[in-house]
Amino acid sequence: MSDYGNDDDRDRDLNDEPAYEDDPDEYYEPEPEPADEDEAARAQDQDGENHDADHVVASGDPNAAANHGRGNEKSHKDKKIPNDQRTTTPFMTKYERARILGTRALQISMNAPVLVDLEGETDPLQIAIKELREKKIPLIVRRYLPDGYYEDWTCEELLQ
Repeated sequence: MSDYGNDDDRDRDLNDEPAYEDDPDEYYEPEPEPADEDEAARAQDQDGENHDADHVVASGDPNAAANHGRGNEKSHKDKKIPNDQRTTTPFMTKYERARILGTRALQISMNAPVLVDLEGETDPLQIAIKELREKKIPLIVRRYLPDGYYEDWTCEELLQ
């Protein structure tokens, strides 16, 4: 019995014709690429500006790349909510606190300048906790909302 359940193929002759029908002598021949002058001429308009949007590679958020070029969609910078219109609470969540402390401890361990008095402390995480307690961490928390907009909060603004 086979692993794939094809018990009917046991008696099949091994010298049958191959499973493919294409002629192996036919090979794919790519179309010749246009000359550099022709390609450059197509990519530029009368003003000499480059408008060849077919060769743009988008990186980052795949949803932003999918919506790129649609006139009715706002850009990423236009989705920032002004500080006076923020709706989320000014409290740091335990997840934001963990991310902030981990990021800052990594920076400190990679010889970033420390913004508080060390008092003999050598552990980067303990130094980051001390910086957070004194509200000296120079990081910004970006909170994304379900509609795609986002709010930026500094660590000094967030209460713990």
